[in-house]
Amino acid sequence: MTTLNQDIKNKLSNLNVLEKIIAINVIVFLLALILRMDFIWFELPSSFSKFIVKPWAIITYAFLHYDFFHILFNMLWLYFLGRMFLNLFSPKMALNIYVLGAISGGLLFMLFYTLFPSVFLGNTRLLGASAAVRALLIFLCAYMPNQGIRFFTFNLKLWYVGAAIVVLDVIGVFSGISNPGIGNAGGNLAHIGGALLGYFYAKQLTKGQDIGKGFEKLMDGVTNVFKASKKGPLKTVHKNKSKVGGYTKSDFNEFNDQKKIDVILDKISKSGYDSLTSEEKEFLFRAGK
Repeated sequence: MTTLNQDIKNKLSNLNVLEKIIAINVIVFLLALILRMDFIWFELPSSFSKFIVKPWAIITYAFLHYDFFHILFNMLWLYFLGRMFLNLFSPKMALNIYVLGAISGGLLFMLFYTLFPSVFLGNTRLLGASAAVRALLIFLCAYMPNQGIRFFTFNLKLWYVGAAIVVLDVIGVFSGISNPGIGNAGGNLAHIGGALLGYFYAKQLTKGQDIGKGFEKLMDGVTNVFKASKKGPLKTVHKNKSKVGGYTKSDFNEFNDQKKIDVILDKISKSGYDSLTSEEKEFLFRAGK
């Protein structure tokens, strides 16, 4: 048993942050399936008055699925988006966007059900990772809209995909209002909330502002509360910003655009997005266009 536990720990430790989120979603899904019960206290209610007594639900709902195809498609999206996202940005930024996308989607869901009770009928609950996944998708579409992707035999730009999905979500809201017994207006509202967060996050990042930094510091503070304080010898770290990926600036400037992009992406994979200088971020942004 000890060996099995160690093997599981080793495998989990080798997963990236989004793969760990996938693992959590799958474990929760299997628990609900085995126990044959709904985790109501972790679902997000449509009423602010009910939300007040379980504020954690604004995040936990994004880790809940009861339907097989619901979790299947969300996790497939998350897996493929993760491979693209983590080649460019840090794991902490991925987590920031996932959680903030869930919060944004949940807030929009509750807001519309509270302001327009006669339109959005019923005392419904929200669950699923769709809003968080939408945030990651639209972030990529907004940050590098002209990036090409292969879709069967077609080459599509990322912003085409993002725009089509947002349009479908808007249609889904109105369809859900017209057919409340069939449609999913609440879920589509949450999708739009996540998409708005992803778009805003990307646009601010192109201006050099990471809007997730405050949330990241908050989460780091919460995490540190549960960690035993370990003090080690102080180290002085010197960052040489005169180099790019180990090359001098003069050598770097001699490279063609594709080589420059490869060097910057390699730097991101090793040290994270925050290690880039403003000049490198600006070049990567221009290249994305």
